[in-house]
Order: sequence, then C-alpha cells, then structure tokens
Amino acid sequence: MRILVIHGPNLNLLGEREPGIYGKNDLAHVNGAILNRAKELGVECEVFQSNHEGEILDRLHEARHAFDGVVLNAGAYTHYSYAIRDAIAAIRIPCVEVHISNVHAREEFRHTSVIAPACLGVVCGFGGDSYLLALEGLVRHCAGQKTL
Repeated sequence: MRILVIHGPNLNLLGEREPGIYGKNDLAHVNGAILNRAKELGVECEVFQSNHEGEILDRLHEARHAFDGVVLNAGAYTHYSYAIRDAIAAIRIPCVEVHISNVHAREEFRHTSVIAPACLGVVCGFGGDSYLLALEGLVRHCAGQKTL
C-alpha cells in the first residue's frame, strides 16, 4: 500500500509560524513522525509540500496512478480551492483532510471547508498527531478493515 501526504501553503514554516497555534516542531520533524508511523503500519509513504495550488493539483492527479490514498493538509486552500476539491473527486482514491489546529475554534472563515465533501474524512486539532491519526484511518480504510 502506498500513501501520499501533501502539505499545502505555509506548512514549510512549521516551527516558526505562530508556534502557539501550529506547535514548535518543524516540517522535517512532522515528516519524520509520519514516515516512522507509516513504516510501523507496513505501508510506503511519500511526503510533499508546496505553496502553489497548481503543484498540489499536479501531485493529486499523479497520485491516482501511484498511490492508494492521500492525506492532505491544504492549508488556506481548504476554504476556497474548488480546483483542489474537484481534483480530489476526480482521482477516485480516498483522501483525508488534515489540520494541525482545530479550525472550528478559530476565525469564522476557517470553519468552512470546500474540500471536505470530497474527502473520506477530516482530522483536526491534534497538532502534528492529526497527520498520524489520518494516516492510520486511511490505511485501515484502504485495507478494508472495519472501524469501531
């Protein structure tokens, strides 16, 4: 099983950008935790980060031929990128939306996700662990395992 993790805009600044909201760990630390958990789960995992919507779209399109599922933190694109939403729907592999912070406890504009309806599920508010929870759920889903 192969899983792609996509980090969207500004996530390259983890550890520097608003550490009270996004934590003190940098992206390399988060990616290390993701790759370690993937190894424990017995799955291949690739991580990718871009600040550019078109690059995220290209990776989603490529994923349909190379991966069994996607974990996506689309950052601010979550709230307005119909292009990313349409790409998720088009690729026909499961995608889990992730956010480090609890977007529902923040500014009003963050409460709406245009990509969520195209996703298998959404995990938010658990810091970097949100990625690990999303990865575990996606792997169980792709393996056809029943949920609790």
